[in-house]
Amino acid sequence: MNINPTMPYANLIQPGDNPDLTKERKTASFNLWKMQCFVYEGEEVVKRRKEILEFVQSTPEFNDEIPAEFLSREEVVDRGARKAVVMTNKADAIDTSDFFGEGMYYQSLVIGRDLHSMSLHYIMFMPTIQGQSDDDQMDEWMGPTAARAFLGTFAQTELGHGSNLTKLEATATYDPKTEEFVLHTPTLTATKWWPGGLGKSCNVAVVMAQLYTNGQCKGPHPFFVPLRDPETHMPMKGVTLGDIGPKFGINGSDNGFLIFDHYRIPRRNMFMRFSKVLPDGTYVAPPHAKLGFGTMVFVRSIMIKDQATQLGAAAVIGIRYSAVRRQGEINEGAGEVQVIDYRTQQFRLLPQLARAFAFLFAAYEIKTLYLNVTEQIGTGNMDLLAELHAVSSGLKAVVSWETAQGVEQLRLACGGHGYSRASAFPDIYTYAVGGCTYEGENIVMLLQVARFLMKCAKEVRIGNAKLADIGAYIAKTDSGKSHIRSWRQCSDEDIIHDFEAVARRMIFASYDRLKSFETTMTKKEAWNKCSIDLCKTARVRELCEL
Repeated sequence: MNINPTMPYANLIQPGDNPDLTKERKTASFNLWKMQCFVYEGEEVVKRRKEILEFVQSTPEFNDEIPAEFLSREEVVDRGARKAVVMTNKADAIDTSDFFGEGMYYQSLVIGRDLHSMSLHYIMFMPTIQGQSDDDQMDEWMGPTAARAFLGTFAQTELGHGSNLTKLEATATYDPKTEEFVLHTPTLTATKWWPGGLGKSCNVAVVMAQLYTNGQCKGPHPFFVPLRDPETHMPMKGVTLGDIGPKFGINGSDNGFLIFDHYRIPRRNMFMRFSKVLPDGTYVAPPHAKLGFGTMVFVRSIMIKDQATQLGAAAVIGIRYSAVRRQGEINEGAGEVQVIDYRTQQFRLLPQLARAFAFLFAAYEIKTLYLNVTEQIGTGNMDLLAELHAVSSGLKAVVSWETAQGVEQLRLACGGHGYSRASAFPDIYTYAVGGCTYEGENIVMLLQVARFLMKCAKEVRIGNAKLADIGAYIAKTDSGKSHIRSWRQCSDEDIIHDFEAVARRMIFASYDRLKSFETTMTKKEAWNKCSIDLCKTARVRELCEL
């Protein structure tokens, strides 16, 4: 199909289409081609997406004879692994590492929402190699990682701890006599739990463990850890691992568990771009405490775009269904109408479509911020690191929650048909709702944002605020009164002004309440007392960013 940019609906109308869909497309008030180019950041990107789509459609190994809905979990995992191998082997002309662009699009077309055993290899393992390795480690590990001789995952979450990283229990104790780290799982709750691809597939992992050297704990640090014999694929001596079984969704990924029994790795297997342990056990601290969070921030920025894509897919299904579904009469005797003509249906559908666009553009902004901060870190400038961590945490929380709620509303808008797995809603929902938990449970993320906001409020109050552009409104001193007199005449600037005024007012109200409680109880007790208000404040701040 050749694209004709002069056509307002870009040749979407094909013979045999439902006439109601054709009618809706012909009455579009905008040029779809221009819209696509705007949404996907350029004409060349849109053309490239078309090329990738045609490539996937023409590759026999990617065409499923049996829909995933009718397969067992074992069959889903097996098919996902096979397709992932074909996907990477046939990807010479596709940048699979570009998870903001064609890499994510290519994978979504081939694998869908069940993911596969190599998902974390590309999303988390490889970015950690790139972001946390020193030059020698990069030379040693990146080649085999890119060639998939190393098939990796990211093992951080434990059975007993997830969001509270400072309390992870797995240990890495340095032995200066042998210049090795001894990895150990001291308790049942220290078992690594959930890493994708760990159950059956991965042979190495980035493992987060509490670093002990010279008798002192230096907190969680990442380590490059071989898990399986490269010849037999059996676990190394001192390593126990396996699959954790079926999940609520995303069952194409073999999520697993991992236990260490005094398992030794070389000293140089600690990632040493920012922090180091010297041969004698001397610890060299990183220049900034949050430098090690780079991989998490990167993944959260990808998540925001991924969640926007899921909400957009659900909106397309719901809106198309509503265009072809006819039910009831508005004017008696005129015949049944498309359900999309009901205001109540529009009220359910259209805000979700708008949110999908807003989330997508937010993803582009967070990507740009991430790349800028990464570049600044390379020059020793850490000024925006805390802001990046707060923004990525908050947007991840708000976007994933709004997406999950939006998908459910769109499912309900499709009546009984939305309850069928054939509608795709169940798989979209179970995929999207996972984002409310992984890479940081949403309430915990909002509280992290709130802690950052309380620090900003304190700095503003004492006249020492140094806020980046993205949060500069917190220090504004205008009255906060709305400039809007009529919704028909308000400008974008008026709307932004009002959002900022509400967010600023809530930030300082929460700060004052917190300080008031701190006069009668400990700081931690006061924080817990105010936590609901703090979450609401953080949420409003992120809605302001959106």
